[in-house]
Amino acid sequence: MEYNFREIEKRWQSQWVKDKTYHTTEDSAKEKFYVLNMFPYPSGAGLHVGHPLGYIASDIYARYKRLKGFNVLNPMGYDAYGLPAEQYAIQTGQHPEVTTVANIARYRQQLDNIGFSFDWDREIRTCDPKYYHWTQWAFEKMFGSFFCNSCQKAEPIEKLVEHFNEKGTEGLDVAESEHLEFTAEEWRAMSDVEKQKTLMNYRIAYLGETMVNWCAGLGTVLANDEVVNGVSERGGFPVVQKKMQQWCLRTSAYSQRLLDGLDTVDWSDSIKETQKNWIGRSEGTEMQFKVAGKDGEGLFTIFTTRADTIFGVTFMVLAPESELVAQLTTEEQKAEVDEYLAYVKKRTELDRMANHNVTGVFSGSYAVNPFTGENIPIWISEYVLAGYGTGAIMAVPAHDSRDYAFAKHFNLPIIPLIEGADVSEESFDAKEGTVCNSPAAGKETLDGFSLNGLSVKEAIAKTKQFVTEKGMGRVKVNYRLRDAIFSRQRYWGEPFPVYYKDGMPQMVPEDCLPLLLPEIETYKPTETGEPPLGRAKMWAWDVEKRQVVDKALVDNKTVFPLELNTMPGFAGSSAYYLRYMDPHNDTCLVGKDADNYWQNVDLYVGGCEHATGHLIYSRFWNKFLFDLGVSCKEEPYKKLVNQGMIQGRSNFVYRINRTAPSNSPQGEDGVASTANGSLSSERAGGEAAPVFVSYNLRKDYDVTPIHVDVNIVSADVLDIEAFKAWRPEYANAEFVLEDGKYICGWAVEKMSKSMFNVVNPDMIVEKYGADTLRLYEMFLGPVEASKPWDTNGIDGCFRFLKKFWALFYENRTDEFLPTDAEPTADNLKSLHKLIKKVTEDIENFSYNTSISAFMIAVGELAQQKCRSKQVLEQLVVLIAPFAPHIAEELWHALGNATTVCDATWPVFNPQYLVESEVQLTVSFNGKARFQKKFAADATNDEIQAAVLADEQSAKYLDGKTVVKVIVVPKKIVNVVIK
Repeated sequence: MEYNFREIEKRWQSQWVKDKTYHTTEDSAKEKFYVLNMFPYPSGAGLHVGHPLGYIASDIYARYKRLKGFNVLNPMGYDAYGLPAEQYAIQTGQHPEVTTVANIARYRQQLDNIGFSFDWDREIRTCDPKYYHWTQWAFEKMFGSFFCNSCQKAEPIEKLVEHFNEKGTEGLDVAESEHLEFTAEEWRAMSDVEKQKTLMNYRIAYLGETMVNWCAGLGTVLANDEVVNGVSERGGFPVVQKKMQQWCLRTSAYSQRLLDGLDTVDWSDSIKETQKNWIGRSEGTEMQFKVAGKDGEGLFTIFTTRADTIFGVTFMVLAPESELVAQLTTEEQKAEVDEYLAYVKKRTELDRMANHNVTGVFSGSYAVNPFTGENIPIWISEYVLAGYGTGAIMAVPAHDSRDYAFAKHFNLPIIPLIEGADVSEESFDAKEGTVCNSPAAGKETLDGFSLNGLSVKEAIAKTKQFVTEKGMGRVKVNYRLRDAIFSRQRYWGEPFPVYYKDGMPQMVPEDCLPLLLPEIETYKPTETGEPPLGRAKMWAWDVEKRQVVDKALVDNKTVFPLELNTMPGFAGSSAYYLRYMDPHNDTCLVGKDADNYWQNVDLYVGGCEHATGHLIYSRFWNKFLFDLGVSCKEEPYKKLVNQGMIQGRSNFVYRINRTAPSNSPQGEDGVASTANGSLSSERAGGEAAPVFVSYNLRKDYDVTPIHVDVNIVSADVLDIEAFKAWRPEYANAEFVLEDGKYICGWAVEKMSKSMFNVVNPDMIVEKYGADTLRLYEMFLGPVEASKPWDTNGIDGCFRFLKKFWALFYENRTDEFLPTDAEPTADNLKSLHKLIKKVTEDIENFSYNTSISAFMIAVGELAQQKCRSKQVLEQLVVLIAPFAPHIAEELWHALGNATTVCDATWPVFNPQYLVESEVQLTVSFNGKARFQKKFAADATNDEIQAAVLADEQSAKYLDGKTVVKVIVVPKKIVNVVIK
């Protein structure tokens, strides 16, 4: 019987749905294991073969853990809000939901075709009101909370109000946007609006003025990772820095907990290091500097991790966004500063951090060094960011590489502060050594303060103490992590459950959630620049009727305007793992029983590109819910595996460049022809047909390489007729062939539609089957590594599955081969080698070497003509996580009535790998003569006796005397004769 993968896969995919094979419920009798893939966005293009890589890897592990007896949760859903659907809506007028639902249907079909063990009864979509109800609910909880620094957790805002009523800000240690001081009497005297504005300074979800990446072309604010080289990743529209009032989440308050939590999770060192750098903890000192000539009015604060380097400060630098820029720019420098600020406005913070070009402008003002009284020029430069520290730095070019580059570029002084430091070519790392020039000889300092002769460690401690005692500043821990901007000026997103009374935000009552996204006719911003929700007719909140009403009824007494912004993409993907635990609960995000059973994700699989986005936001969101008692675990993801990228293997054809006619340097339309025209036929209208030369002949011609659709190329051989039909301009193309074929060139590049190297998994499944696709994606290389897709290599995995099938069925007679025969020692040895290898490999995500081991084992069992049902049944269970369809088919053929998913994972028995005999080479006077088998536990005397008695030894011993016999255990026997 032949291996009919199409029939097998279709049948079992249907049966799994019918039997609810992957439906999961809480089972206290079983240990849980929660597997999760990062939320996919359902794009219109559907899946290409790179997308399922992580899904296949996690599915193998989920199936394996189920076979090991675990109760496995393996859900799937869709991060359904996104700019692509909205942009399509703007272009076509089609509602984003229509586009999204169609895309999801396509994704679902593709995922089903690959045979994943997802529990689709738990599917969630971020655009479903039943889901975003809980996103809105969490936002309201954040609005109603503040972060207590001393207890390091979120607390109800009512507790803060109580503190203000009793003590004002006295003794307050909380996260805040700016430092405020007021008494209890002053608080109580405030109006209701004033109190609300004050509380906004402390809320975890708050309205704040912040610099954003504004994209007018898309009509929205973009996150840093949505901007590339100053333009939007989506559409390539210009992006500028702009100050806007935005909803923000106080993620910075959780900085230390986000750092501490990294020590409790099993993530790669590289991802942990990326997050640590992004959070950016630094211990240092805030110091105050006076502005020269301001007579005490011009004070500003800087943050430095190395206050001890104060004597090496030769200039100050302000972030371009700093409010100090306007205050300190002199009239003479204003034009130059304005020009520079216009340049910086087009640069995102990410660009500024990544690109180390030296740029800047002098403000015209000077600061006064508080230790020496010297004037220091104040510059403005993009390498200083407003959100880190105070947005102002003291520059010590001798011991900081970016300060050094700036000083060299603008010819500013460089003063080394460590004995022996050579700063002629680069800055010197001042982490250790003996301090000098602090102060330089002959210079006076405040109270005669000096660090000369001290070690760096001693100097740091002494300076911190001096600054604190003199009231010049304070010791402080700083973090680079910013608060998350939480507003988007677009339609297709979660609506904020917010209305405005007296200009201040009020929350829609919890029992009225969800606040549904309204219908609008056009998805662009309004003509007056409002977000698209400004077009909604039914978009006002009636506090008496407790419902949405026509905005024409707004009277600011009982009917109030609703928020026009929507939430960003990360809103819906930050707590989705909790909702999967209890997706149909209408009373809460997740029930206590479900949360206490599933707890958190045991295995999370996704791309490393989310290290500073989703993985930060999701951890912050979960820590907040942990503070509320909603989540029983502080960290959402125990183990994280980052799958690599499957790169495209592009193919190229080589068009011969035509000789341009005298009246045109490029010819009539730039289409190729031969240099002499001898190969060229004429198109209609007299145009020369393009001519393409095969890869190995291209060096004889002047050619242009052109990407060609890889789906019309097989083993680098072009399907010429398909190529002619591919694009109209190639319909009459001619070809210079080699051996009757057109050979294409190739290169490994990112898989992209523009390079025509996208491989649709549907095509692979149709031609080879889902099990072959699953095996091949894992066989390409380690899960974490990036590797090129090469369809040429998929045949090997397909042939392997046919060999696997042949262990069970005789192709010519349809005979079912397994019997009740006892397994041989060789059968058991091959099987248990495989059990050991595959078990270890799955635990370590080394799936590629597992598949190699399967190929070896199947080859050995075929050679042994293994027919033992006892062995073959365990072989089926072993391959079930990798190739579930063929495994299910053979499992039932072996007489089992239940699914192979509920079989028991084979147990490795080391005794089957113990050799009962060994084969040794027998040599005479060092020359190998023959090989002989001995019992594995034979003694040296027994081996010697057997060798000397062997008839093969007779001719070598004839007439000779045995001097000695040397036995090297498990290797060789050497008989010394003379």
